[in-house]
Amino acid sequence: MLLSKMRWEYEHPSEEKVKSLSENLNISALTASLLVKRGLEEVEEARSFLFDQKAEFHDPFLLKGMKEAVERINKAIEEQESIVIFGDYDADGVTSTSVLLHTLKERSAIVDFYIPDRFKEGYGPNEQAFRYIKEQGASLVITVDTGIAAVNEARIAKEIGLDLIITDHHEPSEELPEALAIVHPKQPGCEYPFKELAGVGVAFKVAHALLGKLPVQLLDLAAIGTIADLVPLHDENRWLAKKGLVQLRQSNRPGLKALLKEAGATLEEANEETVGFQIAPRLNAVGRIEQADPAVHLLMTEDKDEAEELARFVQELNKERQKIVSTITEEAIQMVEEAGDDQSAIVVAKAGWNPGVVGIVASKLTDTFSRPAIVLGIDEETQMAKGSARSIPGFDLFFHLSKCRDILPHFGGHPMAAGMTLRADDVSLLRERLNQYANETLTEEDFIPIQRVDAVCKVDELTVQAIEEAGMLSPFGMSNPKPFIMIEDAKLEDIRTIGANHNHIKMSLKDEDTLLDCVGFHQGKLKEEIVPGSRISVIGEMSVNEWNNRKKPQLMLKDARVDEWQLFDLRGKKDWEKKVSTLDSEKSLVVCFDEATKQDVDLPIHHVHAENVSSFNVQGKYVVFADVPADEQLLKQLLENQKPARIYTVFQRKEDHFMSSFPSRDQFKWFYGFLFKRGSFPIKEQGMELAKHRGWTKDTIIFMTKVFFELGFVKIENGVLSIVLDAPKKDLTASASYTAKQRLMELDQTLTYSSAKELKEWLNSMMSEVSPVL
Repeated sequence: MLLSKMRWEYEHPSEEKVKSLSENLNISALTASLLVKRGLEEVEEARSFLFDQKAEFHDPFLLKGMKEAVERINKAIEEQESIVIFGDYDADGVTSTSVLLHTLKERSAIVDFYIPDRFKEGYGPNEQAFRYIKEQGASLVITVDTGIAAVNEARIAKEIGLDLIITDHHEPSEELPEALAIVHPKQPGCEYPFKELAGVGVAFKVAHALLGKLPVQLLDLAAIGTIADLVPLHDENRWLAKKGLVQLRQSNRPGLKALLKEAGATLEEANEETVGFQIAPRLNAVGRIEQADPAVHLLMTEDKDEAEELARFVQELNKERQKIVSTITEEAIQMVEEAGDDQSAIVVAKAGWNPGVVGIVASKLTDTFSRPAIVLGIDEETQMAKGSARSIPGFDLFFHLSKCRDILPHFGGHPMAAGMTLRADDVSLLRERLNQYANETLTEEDFIPIQRVDAVCKVDELTVQAIEEAGMLSPFGMSNPKPFIMIEDAKLEDIRTIGANHNHIKMSLKDEDTLLDCVGFHQGKLKEEIVPGSRISVIGEMSVNEWNNRKKPQLMLKDARVDEWQLFDLRGKKDWEKKVSTLDSEKSLVVCFDEATKQDVDLPIHHVHAENVSSFNVQGKYVVFADVPADEQLLKQLLENQKPARIYTVFQRKEDHFMSSFPSRDQFKWFYGFLFKRGSFPIKEQGMELAKHRGWTKDTIIFMTKVFFELGFVKIENGVLSIVLDAPKKDLTASASYTAKQRLMELDQTLTYSSAKELKEWLNSMMSEVSPVL
């Protein structure tokens, strides 16, 4: 047995709806199933999703506040007022800033941008920044990807005569800033049909409204910000991402080309993973380490040499970011472990931690401990803590942290992620409150990570054609995740470790006559957890492996489960103790049937005998049989009405009863005839000589003598063996020693020399069905 690491969640889609989509759209049942699971149940709706039919962008003026915003921006352009775009320092904020910069420059506006210093100013608009912008001569500020929580800062702007337009997508609070215009799809009274735009999506709508046409040339930037910000990739976000990726692959931006060259990739092959794992982390790294301005300059520059220089700089910042993240993560994990297991929510803080990377660390803590996590860096000079939070399903961060606004002067975010600033003295209070809310909200099951399953397939259903067709659902992201496929109860044909350090795994699953390769990165330990031949269920992502112009389907392994009990055959393995010592001590039980074995085994071991066998609970355990029982009945009693999760068979024995001489009936016949002729024989003095003469062992002579004695054929006096002439005829099996030896020989044959398959079948016969728990 192998337990899965996560809770597998799967709901069977309607077979009728799957069949309807499959037949009407001429697609595989797999693709149709994935569409239904995403709520795309109607034929035309699914057709539009797959084939981009009717993929039209909504009218930007449906956004509340857009008309007023455009009128004020146009006035500023006409009168050549100085405009400042106030952005954010993440990839969404940087691309949002770039989108409006490009747009306003195209409109010949006098425009500049301002992104706050994460370390000195924190998140969002601030009074100092607004006063500085006003002093520089600006009369209009347009926020992008920020500002919806800037209630006080909006008052300041009004006081100093600075017109403020807010464009944002973060969760609005009950009190909105008093701005000239707010463009936000989620604000009260906004009838815009799609509410989930990223910050760059809102900025793109403003650009659309200002230019009077769809700014196709800005779709690449819109795609980067949309994918990077992990907003739901459906409706307009899907169109932005999908059409934007097409634009990205043919983009002429020197900055993007140089950035991807540093990352070892090319624009021509860019997809959502290129954005998520190569472009976005590097753009984010700039604002995490220092001010984000170079990231904007990289996206805006039209000079190749400048682009290459900026890209090298960004790459170095990303490397530095990776080192910092690694160090803080190690320290944070140590703090969590030292605090103990009674934390339903994690809040860790330390002076000197870079607040620019704590969001990444929070994500790692959430993944590691399956708990909501807040990671804060404390500024020793100001004694303020700045940080980020990440959550798990079932715990709405924004809702619960909103109840802590009295200690969170700066705060914003989503149900699953948030950013905040608070006094260092209030960190303990925040930890106390968050744990209280988590204890009231979460159950034990909530702390087990969930792994969704999008479709259940047979091995032969995962063909190259089916996988490539399912790829039509891309780009994948939030609300349109890359599908996870489950293969149920397949035969594990082969399993081996791969990679220089043998820390990855490759396995072959077989169903009927079809084989499917599964590759699991950083899952090499599974090699010791699964026995070839077992029936296994796996979850993974579909992919096509192309090598030597040949395409093969494969599954990138995420989790695995074996429901049946497994037999690990360690018979004859000299290092079996070393292997057993690596097992979970709470799950494993090493047993012996011979007291003497305890002296030879350097492991915690339990002696099982007739008097105590009923006291052992082996249900669900990893049971290790160190030696062979003298009687199979003892083994049956141990396993009766119980089923271990695994059995490790060593079955070592000092005396090899099977391979040692078990006299044949002819040997017994000869020995009896010899004794009958002699009448008596000094067995003690001459037994060894007789054994040598016959080519037997001394034990053979002793054993036959014992059998004859038990049958009453001989008597022994002072080491002399004599025939009992009037002894009644008896079969050898009437001797207890003979039958015991015979049973032991047969047991040796079964336990020591049978194949692993035969041994498992035999052990299975020892187990009765486990009674259900009522």
